[in-house]
Amino acid sequence: MKTYELWNVHFLNQIIDTMAEGLFTLDDQGIITSWNRAMEKISGFTALEAVGQRCDILKCSRCYGKQCPADIHECGVLRHGRTEAKECFVRHKDGYDVPVIKNARLAKDTQGHILGIVETITDLTELSLAKKREEDARRQLQEAFGLGNIIGRSPAMQNVFEAIRAAADSRATVLIQGESGTGKELVAKAIHYHASENQRPLITVNCSALSETLLESELFGHVKGAFTGAHKDHMGRFEQADTGTIFLDEIGELTPYMQVKLLRVLQEREIERVGDTKKRKIDIRIIAATNKDLTDLTRQGVFREDLFYRLKVFTIQIPPLRDRKADMVLLTDYFVRKIGKREKKQIKGVSPGAMKLLMAHTWPGNVRELENAIEHAFVVCGNAYISETDLPAEIQNTRAGQTQTCLPDPSHERASRHLTREALVDLLNQCHWNKAEVARRIGKSRTLVWKLMKKWEIPLQQPHNEPG
Repeated sequence: MKTYELWNVHFLNQIIDTMAEGLFTLDDQGIITSWNRAMEKISGFTALEAVGQRCDILKCSRCYGKQCPADIHECGVLRHGRTEAKECFVRHKDGYDVPVIKNARLAKDTQGHILGIVETITDLTELSLAKKREEDARRQLQEAFGLGNIIGRSPAMQNVFEAIRAAADSRATVLIQGESGTGKELVAKAIHYHASENQRPLITVNCSALSETLLESELFGHVKGAFTGAHKDHMGRFEQADTGTIFLDEIGELTPYMQVKLLRVLQEREIERVGDTKKRKIDIRIIAATNKDLTDLTRQGVFREDLFYRLKVFTIQIPPLRDRKADMVLLTDYFVRKIGKREKKQIKGVSPGAMKLLMAHTWPGNVRELENAIEHAFVVCGNAYISETDLPAEIQNTRAGQTQTCLPDPSHERASRHLTREALVDLLNQCHWNKAEVARRIGKSRTLVWKLMKKWEIPLQQPHNEPG
């Protein structure tokens, strides 16, 4: 053999040995003729042990019980030229099964004579472990959102729990209503995971996060070429949720066009992808949530009355935190444990003075605001118990035993449309620098209030020289 031919053979062998996939070859009599390093790792058999043997040393589950290829002419790869890649198991030298994908192809020379068979083995051990971790995570998710982990002992929350149990095993449409931060998504997940058939998919969509065009594509999907940038078919969230549940958060933000589209889904239980004419049947349960008064929006003509009645088949009203103060100690203890575990910080609880302030606060941001307040306290607290001075400024400014509410002012309703720096400072002073209350007053998000304060260089905390 010429030098360059020897070099090519040596180089090819190196390439085969560096492959992540197991690869071995059989001659036309079904005898193993080569065995790469990946096969050694997957099977436990060295090349020296495997070469010269028949491939039944692997005891592949696809041909288990057969003496294959005792008669090479009985092997399916000879009849079809290849075998379909399928998941199966091969037996390791030490006696345990290894999950793999096995594939085989027939090799012929230019005259069509059989040279042998090339087989590849892909080790699925890591993928199997990943699937197990995913299943474990799913189990933990079910436990995390189980009824026992929704915090609340007050009569108002007991009513919510009863409603969750009633809705869990029903396929009826559910409308969850409650202020921002009360835990509407948590209730939706509890309904889904408390159901007896909780292995079905749960898909969540925030209706206020996307523009009308993007939301339509996200919910209904689209076909290739439906619009600029639609390079391939896309399955929408409704199809992804088939046989399961779709949770539509902030349903009150839907445009009139999307309200009509959703109404058709509720009526017909079928969808059309954007740019397509084919109707696709879907079997889904819809859970919708809103922090707006849909009755009022319907009266104003902003929200379709027929859609409203389709959504409110079964309604769950989540009480605001100010109406369930009996849960305050329980919630606070829960967040202290939760955040303490995450931050690895040894804080035992909240001092009596701090708890008095927490009880007196109006909580416009509800449970989410309470969690954020405890998280803030963890950052600054240097003792075993959270004190009054560890709490956010807006809570410290709350007078114990009194509730402070930013009173409505028609001028600020106009100001929300053309808000100025002076108007924002005035609002902050009236609301005792409670950013959440200001956001609620002007009908905007708290994030926008923070952005405006940063833009106009307004301090985040109340300056000592400011009135109020």
